[in-house]
Amino acid sequence: MSDLAPQTISYPAPGSRPSRGGQEILAPHVIVLFGATGDLARRKLLPGMAHLAASALAPDIQVVGTSLEDMSDDAFRTFAHAAMQEFGTHKLTEEQWDTFAKNLCYVPQSAGPEALAQAVADAEAQLGPDTRRLHYLSVPPKAALAVITMLRDAKLVEKSRVVMEKPFGTDLTSAIILNDQVHETFRESQIFRIDHFLGKEAAQNILAFRFANGLFEPIWNRNFIDHVQIDIPETLGLGGRANFYESTGAYKDMVVTHLLQVMAFVAMEPPTALEPRAISEEKNKVFRSMLPIDPRDVVRGQYSGYRGEDGVARDSDTETFIALRAGIDNWRWAGVPFYLRTGKRLAEGARIISIAFKEAPKSMFPAGSGVGAAGPDHLTFDLADASKVSLSFYGKRPGPGMKLDKLSMQFSTQETERAGDVLEAYERLILDAMRGDHTLFTTAEGIESLWERSIPLLEDPPPVKPYAPGTWGPNAIHQLIAPHAWRLPFERAWREHR
Repeated sequence: MSDLAPQTISYPAPGSRPSRGGQEILAPHVIVLFGATGDLARRKLLPGMAHLAASALAPDIQVVGTSLEDMSDDAFRTFAHAAMQEFGTHKLTEEQWDTFAKNLCYVPQSAGPEALAQAVADAEAQLGPDTRRLHYLSVPPKAALAVITMLRDAKLVEKSRVVMEKPFGTDLTSAIILNDQVHETFRESQIFRIDHFLGKEAAQNILAFRFANGLFEPIWNRNFIDHVQIDIPETLGLGGRANFYESTGAYKDMVVTHLLQVMAFVAMEPPTALEPRAISEEKNKVFRSMLPIDPRDVVRGQYSGYRGEDGVARDSDTETFIALRAGIDNWRWAGVPFYLRTGKRLAEGARIISIAFKEAPKSMFPAGSGVGAAGPDHLTFDLADASKVSLSFYGKRPGPGMKLDKLSMQFSTQETERAGDVLEAYERLILDAMRGDHTLFTTAEGIESLWERSIPLLEDPPPVKPYAPGTWGPNAIHQLIAPHAWRLPFERAWREHR
């Protein structure tokens, strides 16, 4: 973790034991990975679990993989090893891999709940009587309830927690139904709705910057902040996910489940403590204070060629791009616009949050001094894995006269001695779920609040506008944010750590 990462206070979860020095020791865990042969499991989950198992952070774990494919234990181990070799950011020695591989097994879903229950029982017999269960649902949303039913039929609900992937419904009605149906089997305290953006080091640094520094917290309000931008463009296309994407689009896929969750970290009031219940309540207050999304404040786009891709309707109105203006109607943020943008096949892949401060009076500076020429001062968070923070401001250019240039102070986690301690987002969130820590997860109330505020947009979406792949979206995005300007693309590149 970076030196600026907040310290989350976590109370011992059931089944955990305090160790010497007060450091929590987790009980052993069986991780049941549904969708174990899917893309997310291959790219993130299996390499992440392998790294956690090899580290001193996780307890003893056994992984039971299950999916639609018929596969032997050895074939699954080969699959997991290839995934780790190709996508793992923390490389394991052969000895570490051999140790992890012994703790992998596979059960095809066609074998039914009895076979799954037996595999879990066998794993628990190796780990001991205090073993807990973590069920990770790396499955399409439409399959989630079938998996929940299978867990109930297999009698695997007790001593367990369940991690659910987004999206959580497609509108208010479906979200309420989904939550109600899941609550028939699992208590809310057992459910962890994952948003990997909140597991990133830089997202948590927002809390540290705001609440640990007297320099920033007093000015974090409508009196000093002009507007906020959350900008997450992607260069990738559909990647074979046309069937999924056609039923969701950029708003349901990214805005509700990612961008608005990040916005809550930026906008929330100080929690009473950095502990899960207090942070979740402050995030939910932000969602309750959000104004309904006005379709007139939204630009929807679709990249040229989208309708020609396999699995896409030839008259599809699904947006592959969205930009919008959101508002929060409370004392701290009334009148401050939040601009959100994301989309597929854009010019760059980036994940930034930019806080634009109100400009100071310029009357004292002579004409031609350059003050204000490069826009307002900004505090910028880069949510990339190698996270960075930048504070830009005006300063005098060396030499005669009063000429001003835009300067910046920058920080990167790669510049600290603890850079090697940074966990991948999924690694952190899997560990937090095992600990029973809901801090970085979303709640049923929060999700339903966001869908409720989305009703005007979902009922009356503006038509999609075409944009060329490799650009920044439809030209209408500039009218949306006027008189301001989008920070991306940056006029000045980040300084590279040397």
